[in-house]
Amino acid sequence: MDEIAYRLLAVERELARRRETDNLARYNTGKKVHKKQLAFHKCKKRNRWVFGGNRTGKTECGAAECAYMARGVHPYRENRRDVFGWVVSLSAQVQRDVAQKKLLRYIRPDWIEDVVMLSGRKDAPEYGVIDQLKIKNVFGGTSVIGFRTCDQGREKFQGSSLDFVWFDEEPPKEIYEECRMRVFDKKGDIFGTMTPLKGLTFIYDEIYLNASGSKEVWYEFMDWSDNPFLDKKEAAFLESTLSADQLESRKYGRFRSGTGLVYPEFDENVHVIEPFPVPQEWQDVVSVDPGLNNPLSAHWYAVDYDNTAYVVAEHYEAGRDVAYHAAKIKEISRRLGWHTDGKGRIGAIMDSAAEQRTLAAAKSVAELFFEQGVAADTRVDKDVFAGIQRVKGMLAPLSGKPRLYIFKNCVNMIREFKSYWWGEGDRPVKRDDHAMDELRYFAMRKPENKPPAATSETARAKERLIRKRLQNRYEGVYH
Repeated sequence: MDEIAYRLLAVERELARRRETDNLARYNTGKKVHKKQLAFHKCKKRNRWVFGGNRTGKTECGAAECAYMARGVHPYRENRRDVFGWVVSLSAQVQRDVAQKKLLRYIRPDWIEDVVMLSGRKDAPEYGVIDQLKIKNVFGGTSVIGFRTCDQGREKFQGSSLDFVWFDEEPPKEIYEECRMRVFDKKGDIFGTMTPLKGLTFIYDEIYLNASGSKEVWYEFMDWSDNPFLDKKEAAFLESTLSADQLESRKYGRFRSGTGLVYPEFDENVHVIEPFPVPQEWQDVVSVDPGLNNPLSAHWYAVDYDNTAYVVAEHYEAGRDVAYHAAKIKEISRRLGWHTDGKGRIGAIMDSAAEQRTLAAAKSVAELFFEQGVAADTRVDKDVFAGIQRVKGMLAPLSGKPRLYIFKNCVNMIREFKSYWWGEGDRPVKRDDHAMDELRYFAMRKPENKPPAATSETARAKERLIRKRLQNRYEGVYH
């Protein structure tokens, strides 16, 4: 009997020891959880990135994701057996000191079937440079995590068919593109964790701006305030030693150019909202920045009785004539149930340059739009500096919640907000700014909407509900 009790006690001790060393099982399960790490793991898209400052927890979630996939225990995804993935670091030294160290923290020693070393001893892999980790998968078989470094060159990234690739920090473009081919056969995942220190690189275009419009791209920013495990006093001390420019990258994980964003007040988590049925009484105007070879940008603006503006739809396309654009504007307007004048024309404001005639055309662009059923008012205020200040005030008023929201289907306006940079002097760079131009035309009109003398209780209830949702969203982000 004593022998049985002794054996049971030994088993309990071993189980307790394993639980104590199982960092993957304890990851984000206590009283403190890192909400943005969980958002990363829960996301089902296949090209996921975390842009974070130093010590924000970004690398932890990359390492945990690799361990989840290799073991076959991912809590939010369909698991596979015999998984093959790569961890990509900038150099062998960075691999050993960062990604490899983090990953080993989440892989229990009894899960490891074999270690192939590039340098160092396999019985102490944390002190050397690992080539491959062979890990027991809970569905049977063996998963393999291989390690690659960017300084090996593109050729070392050819040939394999992978379930995932984790980039620990930003890779060169040619290596990123090669790794995308590696996951193609298995419909695998790309994920990256990085601090944007190199400026406006291809990752800025490919992921942050999502210039290709891929439905599989997802990203999240992490800053020091997102990490519940970071010592607040230490963070405050470090913050006091950094310049404003350094804080943008090191604390907030934001991309920086040599100058700065025109609208740093713009926050996708606050200003971009899910579409909702807009009351007809809120409909204001369509604002158009005309273009033929260049993109034509048109957005539909609504204003509620608190004088908060909503960008509810967009048409954004290049290389088309006036007839095509006018037809699109009318089509979207019909879909929205947008108001017209007594003759069925859509009211719009438009860049005053649309009034100009050229030697090649007998009529101006504004006249051509009018003939196609879009009545363009070209009496817009084009003062760039004043218009920018007006938009800034709508994005971040001195008190209260924002007075400008953009429906998430207006993808081109959202992209331009994120890529609108100051150039020389007090003027923005004149590139990819078509939506920003016509937004200024709208803002300079001082949009105002006074409620009618009497509104139905249903309309008032709907308005209260919309305001409450926006207020909850705003408070959830900033409080």
